[in-house]
Amino acid sequence: MTTLDNPVWHALQTVHRTLAQGTASVQRYKAGVLQVMGAEHPETAPYNELLDWLTVGEKMFTVGDVPVLPDNWRYIMQVDCLQMICGQKADVPNTDVVKLEDKNLADMLTLINISLPGFFHEQTPLLGDYFGIFQEGRLVAMAGERMRLQGYTEVSAVATHPEFTGRGYAQQLVAHVVAKNLDAGIIPFLHVTATNERAVKVYEKLGFKTRRRVSFTQFELLSKVVL
Repeated sequence: MTTLDNPVWHALQTVHRTLAQGTASVQRYKAGVLQVMGAEHPETAPYNELLDWLTVGEKMFTVGDVPVLPDNWRYIMQVDCLQMICGQKADVPNTDVVKLEDKNLADMLTLINISLPGFFHEQTPLLGDYFGIFQEGRLVAMAGERMRLQGYTEVSAVATHPEFTGRGYAQQLVAHVVAKNLDAGIIPFLHVTATNERAVKVYEKLGFKTRRRVSFTQFELLSKVVL
């Protein structure tokens, strides 16, 4: 197993350790940052060790091997994704790309929740840098960094307002995040829904190659009473 086979755990042990809550064997990102939890040994992880850092009804994702959770958890869904990595810069102009700041948070939340509701929260920008493209003062496209671990950064939050698709904004933004990380000696990676052939082709055009299939699995905590 490499670190990318278990990215949540290795992110929380390294670059994102200040955003981690939990025990020596299972941890989560702080609430309001990212609703994701990980474990050193994902398939057999004792996720009930996280009860002190969870609320009843909270929905959490695992990434990678699908665990078998106790009866006080409910399986919700599984999203099959491709994990892709990139080792080269794309020849894409990005003159319109600007770094997003705290003052842009409301615009970021509005845009991302149009296409990816529930995956971006008020403190998600703590994970890394985010970049956007504006038209007449309006944020119309964005992309940034999510899970960051030693030597790797996940490109995420790639979103374009429906009224502005087809203009290459997503490609510009992803290429910008890729170049930023490669210049720092960090390998970019991302996760894309396996059935999203259009997005996969765009990422391949930008230099990404499929590394493996990976599952994003969502569970809900039903009770803190362990049966």
